[in-house]
Amino acid sequence: MSEHYGVSGRCGGYCAGMHQTTSVWLDRPRASYPALSGTPTYDVVVVGGGLTGLLTGLLLARSGQSTAVLEGRYVGAGASGNTTGKVSLLQGTKLSRMLSSNPPSVVRDYVTANQEGQAWLARFAKDHGVPVQERPAYTYATTRIGELRARAELTAAQVAGLDATWETETELPFEVRGAVRLADQLQLDAMHLLDAIAAAFIAEGGVLHERSRVVDLRRSGDGTRVVTREASATAGAVVLATNQPILLRHGFFARLKAERSYAAALRSSWTPHGMHLSSDPVAHSIRSLPVPGGDELLLVGGHGHPTGRSRATDRKLADLVGWARSTFPATELTHTWSAQDQRSMSTLPYVGPAFPGDERLFVATGFDKWGFTNAPAAALLLAKTILGPAADAELPGWRRAFSTWTPREVASSWRGLFYNAEVGAQLAGGYVRNGPRRPVAHSEVDGVEHDVSKVCPHLGGILRWNEAARSWDCPLHGSRFAPDGEVLDGPAVCGLKDVRPS
Repeated sequence: MSEHYGVSGRCGGYCAGMHQTTSVWLDRPRASYPALSGTPTYDVVVVGGGLTGLLTGLLLARSGQSTAVLEGRYVGAGASGNTTGKVSLLQGTKLSRMLSSNPPSVVRDYVTANQEGQAWLARFAKDHGVPVQERPAYTYATTRIGELRARAELTAAQVAGLDATWETETELPFEVRGAVRLADQLQLDAMHLLDAIAAAFIAEGGVLHERSRVVDLRRSGDGTRVVTREASATAGAVVLATNQPILLRHGFFARLKAERSYAAALRSSWTPHGMHLSSDPVAHSIRSLPVPGGDELLLVGGHGHPTGRSRATDRKLADLVGWARSTFPATELTHTWSAQDQRSMSTLPYVGPAFPGDERLFVATGFDKWGFTNAPAAALLLAKTILGPAADAELPGWRRAFSTWTPREVASSWRGLFYNAEVGAQLAGGYVRNGPRRPVAHSEVDGVEHDVSKVCPHLGGILRWNEAARSWDCPLHGSRFAPDGEVLDGPAVCGLKDVRPS
């Protein structure tokens, strides 16, 4: 069975005028790095050229480890280059959700880790000329449900030791039922930061390779062979910093839920001083972005959904843009984009050995859209773990909040069962909808047609077309593919087969 999708123009039919369908951060000239070649050997290979991977590489290179970072596409191609660029300890309703399945002491450890990550990032930005704006952060509510969630978040934030307060009025140009406020948080330009980290990593002797998608890991003696499509590298330790860990052997895909959300940049006569995120059933993120010339753009985000499980993705983005245009004055759309992140069944990140006791393969995932505080903390933990006692690298006391394997998973096992029941339903439903014939995905983007297999090579899910992101998305575990079948996001490592008639 063939499924056909046609897309023409840059706006997908939902907006007037032209704009960039890439993130505001990535719409800029950037350095490029060569693909991996030959069979080099390193102390550590980090897979993934986002914030976590680059920071981990930088810390290890500074400590004298020969380190390479391998990126399947280009630096910032994943979540890090498609973020909203908030570096905040107030994270919507995350702390209250976390407190529902974890003891208060673990939530405090999570906040401590994020405080350390935020402080490290602020120091790095100051030392390397990366502009950072200090702003208050708000979790605001416009509905009764949102108010209940926001008040629960206030309680959780105070339990975790944050100096959060309740406000009845905000700067927002619409009525709110109240908001949690946390002063002295940060916002920045995501790619300005990533470019600075990449440059610092190379200056410390690190090696950075783009267009080097890892397709396999093979144990070899005391090391691991990291295999790309055209080359390989051998390392004593490997870090998978790929948003969701690639490959099947560790099973993290069964403990995570991939979610996509949408964002837009607009010119408006109103921009906020603070960073705002709603606790309502339909979430909206709001912040400003200084641009050359002294002006500011308005950045909005939200309208998320589990990856591959919404057929109306073009409406998700259209609704976000429509909300911004109806809410804020004189809005002109300049950029739209989308991002993907992973929510763990424990609501806590997974950072550490992929298997208990294995000191050769490490993962970092489950940041739940808050990578700009979690990633620096994860990099610090990974670097200290890999360097070990010989380097006098004492592990941080908050590390239990980032553990990859813990008895606390039992307390949240109901969430894991729910995640995987959803996966089973999506797998069965996909084949029922497509019938007995071979599933073929046909797309036409800007006049170019592609016919590829509609079956995800990871675990066989039937892909769905994401009109807003122009990608084929898997409803099982969030793998994504370009119209021509190229892998965009894992856990899949192989692209879709071309099935055009010969």
